[in-house]
Amino acid sequence: MGWHARLVIAIGGLELVLGIVLIMRAGALLSLDRPVPAPSLEIAGKQAPPATAAIPDRQLREPARRIAESLVAPPPVDVSEIERVEARPPLGELGLAIRPKTPMPQNWRETLLYRPIATSSATFESMGWKLAISGALDIGVDQTCSFRDEVWPCGQRARAAFNAWLRGRALNCFLPPETERFAIAASCRLGKQDVGAWLVSNGWATALPGGIYGKAETIARNAGMGIFGPPR
Repeated sequence: MGWHARLVIAIGGLELVLGIVLIMRAGALLSLDRPVPAPSLEIAGKQAPPATAAIPDRQLREPARRIAESLVAPPPVDVSEIERVEARPPLGELGLAIRPKTPMPQNWRETLLYRPIATSSATFESMGWKLAISGALDIGVDQTCSFRDEVWPCGQRARAAFNAWLRGRALNCFLPPETERFAIAASCRLGKQDVGAWLVSNGWATALPGGIYGKAETIARNAGMGIFGPPR
């Protein structure tokens, strides 16, 4: 073997060793950039310590820094300057048609009456009962009203308005325990709204003299509601 061959073999071996060194160096560099996987939550059946354990005690004892406190903190308030005012009154009294507290006989009970049908502006029939709304005077079906010399059938319109408001929904009325069905005056409500208060405040019935709906009738008259206004 000549010296040329030995020189080529020596150079090839040197390149091989250099390549191995470069590969090992590159592997070490790549291992530094590779993210370290998070440790398992359980090691040998033991729970991992909470994250706060890794925070030094010095950092836990340090108070939070105040940044732009004047922009975040509310301005100081002098308690002596605070003044309590009365609650705002309602915007209107027509929406106050809630059920009044009227004394009823102890043996009367609230009963649901389904599919009521108005027979006049303040009377209706349901499930064999014939009832008149207590505290309200109905407008007769044949009654007429006049507004600025114009006569119109306000009784029929009042009954239609009552039926349109009921829409067949059940009424909750105070009824006596007797099985015999006779015409009576009863206090009723539709949901949470008193029926008599709604009729009188909307002008489709008048208040019984000395009854509980006198103020509601005054409001309806002043507002020109129902029978007190133009033909509807």
